[in-house]
Amino acid sequence: MEYHVYIIYSVTKDRYYIGQCEDLDKRISDHCNSRSGYTKGVSDWELKWSNTFVTRSEALQAERFLKKKKSRKYLEYIISGGELG
Repeated sequence: MEYHVYIIYSVTKDRYYIGQCEDLDKRISDHCNSRSGYTKGVSDWELKWSNTFVTRSEALQAERFLKKKKSRKYLEYIISGGELG
């Protein structure tokens, strides 16, 4: 099984959201169709970046790393092709 860490962006909110999941397509659909708490009410979320991990533990660690950065510039660096870590 593969696990994904992803960054999505909403033009309406002008915000990024970081998450992790097993089924990336389903999860993005959930965000766009208001089936997810934080992203509810906005339907223009688009995938900007994702990375695949072998274990859920690795995916959770990468997700926490990105969230702890609390830096829009860092997220945009990652999205533009910068290395995670």
